[in-house]
Amino acid sequence: MAGHHRQASGAIRKKVQVSFVIRDETERSHRSGVNALQYDGTLNRLYSAGRDSIVRIWNTKSIKDPYIQSMEHHTDWVNDVVLCCEGRTLISASSDTTVKVWNAHKGFCMSTLRTHKDYVKALAYAKDREHVASAGLDRAIFLWDVRTLTALTAANNTVTTSSLNGSKDSIYSLAMNQPGSVIISGSTEKVLRVWDPRTCQKLMKLRGHADNVKAIVINRDGTQCLSGSSDGTIRLWSLGQQRCVATIRVHDEGVWALQANDTFTTVYSGGRDRRIWATDVRNPDNRTLICEEKAPVLTLELVQNSDQPSLWVSTTDSTIRNWPIKHRLSRMSGDYDNFNEIPTPMCTQPDMTIKGGASIRQYHVLNDKRHVLTKDTNEDVALYDVLTARKVEELGAVDLEEEIKKRFKMVHVPNWFSVDLKTGMITIHLEETDCFAAWVSAKDVGIETSGDGPDTKLNLGGMLLQALLEHWPRTQMEEGSENGDMNGEMNGDMNFDRKTGNPYFSVPGHTPLIFSEMGGRTLFRLLCRDAGGDTEQMLLNETVPPWVVDITVDKNMPKFNKIPFFLQPHSTSGIKCLKKDRLSASDMLQVRKVVEHVFEKVMGQGSETGSQNAGQDRTDYDKVPEDDGIPAEEKVELLCNDQILDANMDLRTVKHFIWKQGGDLTLHYRPIKH
Repeated sequence: MAGHHRQASGAIRKKVQVSFVIRDETERSHRSGVNALQYDGTLNRLYSAGRDSIVRIWNTKSIKDPYIQSMEHHTDWVNDVVLCCEGRTLISASSDTTVKVWNAHKGFCMSTLRTHKDYVKALAYAKDREHVASAGLDRAIFLWDVRTLTALTAANNTVTTSSLNGSKDSIYSLAMNQPGSVIISGSTEKVLRVWDPRTCQKLMKLRGHADNVKAIVINRDGTQCLSGSSDGTIRLWSLGQQRCVATIRVHDEGVWALQANDTFTTVYSGGRDRRIWATDVRNPDNRTLICEEKAPVLTLELVQNSDQPSLWVSTTDSTIRNWPIKHRLSRMSGDYDNFNEIPTPMCTQPDMTIKGGASIRQYHVLNDKRHVLTKDTNEDVALYDVLTARKVEELGAVDLEEEIKKRFKMVHVPNWFSVDLKTGMITIHLEETDCFAAWVSAKDVGIETSGDGPDTKLNLGGMLLQALLEHWPRTQMEEGSENGDMNGEMNGDMNFDRKTGNPYFSVPGHTPLIFSEMGGRTLFRLLCRDAGGDTEQMLLNETVPPWVVDITVDKNMPKFNKIPFFLQPHSTSGIKCLKKDRLSASDMLQVRKVVEHVFEKVMGQGSETGSQNAGQDRTDYDKVPEDDGIPAEEKVELLCNDQILDANMDLRTVKHFIWKQGGDLTLHYRPIKH
């Protein structure tokens, strides 16, 4: 079901971009860091919130294959999750600016809350009242009644919410006690702000940290709280006294994650230094190093109502581990190395490991502006095809720079997409300003066209949009429909015997397709194959921008790009130049065609006549006959910056690789002396 709130009509909409993700159909492993965890002890399920935009569900009793399901609806990092209603409902917060409500048992999105204006970084849950709070970079805190959220429907999706205002900076941490009488936020303001969520009244500000407050936990009655900061300290606060009563210094670097036991006597902490400590809140000198992780710790989830208490830990890499808690707190307990006094961890092996996948960290777009080389966190290199939204080849642990050099071709195709690696997978963004910049010949991209006519020219962005939306009924046409004629020469010998998309290729049906405001919020996400669903059709009709409708529904292909240039006799040619005319042609025009033009119309009929005809469109050049069976390029040569040009090169490649300067391209011609 598409969890999507209708936008208010009449609002001025920003420019809309189209994005899609190149990925496997089922992504069973996290591909980047895991920001949050929630454990359901009744069902032995673990919920993990990934930077790859996916919430996953794991069976913690199945050591070998714990994967149950992926919950996909977000389009950016999922920053926090809370399990509510005795495990039936999951709430998630994301950098896509939304809060989503999920059926936790079945794993589908029930509704989407679009109240925030920026990244939503933190959630807090009051179990006794079934209230959830959300906060983030827009500095606002919103309070939600979970029972109201779960009753939302597509027809009735209006939500009333209370808000807590007053934060001066972006909020990164949030906590609420179980009865819902106190809520505390932490931010880059370096202070903790305390409210009564029942009245939305500000209660106090707690000062003391020297950097961003990244984690907060509160005791049940709301009299004490613990905060962890990027300044490397954990502070214990008395809300009654409105002051810090203890500062705990166990970490070398920033503290990013905290958990406390039910009695609020032990705090578990982790952060940038990768170490996880258990500290006695009443006597902070009593502490134990539980374990050392392999990457900075992002979140902890304490499991204490079981035979063996344990900590689920996630880090900036994609693997999740479960560490047993076997400690008894003692004064700086642990064995020490006399040389550096680093304690030995209580645990060296986790009880369970949920292995993550590799995250793509580097990319290079090849000159054909179709293929992308990537390198991931395992140092493996792969080749992707943007046009068909597929991984083409896994090259293994090869040298990326060498692979780039090996695949270099002296061909220039304009940029028409951008690449985003934020989720650890390849996301491609298409924007109206440059999506249609890249025209190529069918031969050059290895696409076979029928007929013996001139080489068909294809627009990469146009074809890709048609493939992405081929399941949307509005784009479908009857066989032999007149709409099949796509604007002059672009059509060439295209034969639209397929009802949808473009005649050459499709993209995988599982490809996520995303419409969003430029640099802003997501409007709609769906899988390409689902575009025919009733709800999806309605939302696509509302969301697809006119520039995409024009090409996918109306089949109007964009115009060719023109390139201005001057055509002059070379100083060694012995030909006098009567006047300097500025010509214009398709930027894909091959040097061969310009040579034919020079031979037939300039040198053959005199330069005055030639200059009148030289500015014609590329289609005129296609009709120029070759003279007496001997190709014109064997009689005339074309130069740029005194470099003789290959007849197969096109004008945009000449300008990019040989002209290499501002101003209009200047070409010189001269007869070849045999």
